[in-house]
Amino acid sequence: MSTAAPPADWRRLDPRTVLVTALVVAGVVAGAAVPVTLGLTRWFSLPVAMLQVLAGAVVVIGAAAGADRVRWHRTRYRIGEERVDLHTGLLLVKRRSLARSRIRTVDLTANPMLRLLRLVTVRIGTGEQGHDSTLELDPVTRAEGERLRRLLLERAATAPPGVHREGELAVLDPRWIRYAPVSFVAPMLGGAAAGAVMQVSEWVGAQSEVIEWVGDLFRDTPLLWMIVVLALAALVAGVVGALGLWIEMWWNYRLEREPGGTLRVRRGLFTSRSISVEEARLRGVDLVEPLGVRLLGAARLDAITTGLAKDDEARNADHNTLLPAAPRTRADTVAADVLREAAAPTGAALVRHPRAARGRRLRWSLAVALGPVLVLAVLGALLTPVLLRIALGCAVVSVPVAVALALDAYRGLGHALSGRYLVTRSGTVRRSTAALERAGVIGWTVRQSVFQRRAGLVSITATTAAGGGAYTVYDADAAEGLAFAAEAVPGLLEPFLERTGGTGATGA
Repeated sequence: MSTAAPPADWRRLDPRTVLVTALVVAGVVAGAAVPVTLGLTRWFSLPVAMLQVLAGAVVVIGAAAGADRVRWHRTRYRIGEERVDLHTGLLLVKRRSLARSRIRTVDLTANPMLRLLRLVTVRIGTGEQGHDSTLELDPVTRAEGERLRRLLLERAATAPPGVHREGELAVLDPRWIRYAPVSFVAPMLGGAAAGAVMQVSEWVGAQSEVIEWVGDLFRDTPLLWMIVVLALAALVAGVVGALGLWIEMWWNYRLEREPGGTLRVRRGLFTSRSISVEEARLRGVDLVEPLGVRLLGAARLDAITTGLAKDDEARNADHNTLLPAAPRTRADTVAADVLREAAAPTGAALVRHPRAARGRRLRWSLAVALGPVLVLAVLGALLTPVLLRIALGCAVVSVPVAVALALDAYRGLGHALSGRYLVTRSGTVRRSTAALERAGVIGWTVRQSVFQRRAGLVSITATTAAGGGAYTVYDADAAEGLAFAAEAVPGLLEPFLERTGGTGATGA
């Protein structure tokens, strides 16, 4: 196979990609070797089974390395004056190209193996939907990755005006780790750990033994206490997992403003990540307060921006998070620095919503809580009184929780205008305070159901090309809400209000 260099204006990936692939596949094969060997011992002796697994491992690793060697040989990229080109493929050559004027993100990622070899994976994206909006160079040297990031993100325009400093805006405070156990990740990881134990025990044919061991352990323990102890054990495992995940994701965190107006987030213990956000594309910030984190007085800060990558991998990587869960005052300070404002709009005083909005939330919450209770009660009346007692227990627990969440959701409602930004807040389990640049609003959607009309309420949604695409003021006073929308973006809503007599629906 020829290894001739590509033309002068074309570049290749780093040839050590073959070594990386071989080592990764070897690790996967090593992890699978033990259960496969144990399985083969049912038909062969242990030495024969080990030889078969070893031979299979050599074949698998060699095939993977050979395929990646072909991929490296057939892959090349070029940074032109107007376009970025990527050619790859053996029999069917794929030619993909992105216009440099449309490139919005150049993100660098390096797993532990790549970091040891000083390599990175470069993701170049336009921020649009679809796989064709992203080019991936996997891997190149770290120096080449930094060169590409600077080259493709440099803009002729100067940085936005403002008095806020360049350089470091925020750096990791190790004390923020205390917010990891109260996130929703902890119970999820606890449930996943319990499921993993059962799944692995089934793979090795020992699931019944595990269940029997748990039964023997709690033989003299009442069922309720057994459930409580197992739930606590799963929760402890989830807390440990949440702490480990937080350390992996946010260690070495740093938020910087680079010359020319680019915000850069760097983070990661084993897998390093570098995410860039152009200030010219920034349309606001979203202060996110999950319930557990909010009870400790903390919040996370996300960017509302156009042009962030929107493929599945990017969405699953906290791609728009500027600040992990931190004290609320610190989050407001970082928000002000990011937006180049003297005071954070996320801390503005908000207009409270009418009491009718509280009634709507109480009715919704009670309906959700009492629905299963009614089903159990009916089944109990038809089948067995045991279900009636279960229904009563569920009602005793769920109704107070539903009322508390509904009242909290009502207290969280609010909206305001703060300088260049409109601010809206809603939610209880996940409270969100979004500060959206008024110039970024491209349309309004006004919704009023029959029940809202009777209560004098209206929900108004600001549509934008940034962030989630829509930010809603829920259950505001009808007259006040429409006045808020008209004042936030003058001239956008008034023609429709005149035509529909005060209510209606618009969109860009």
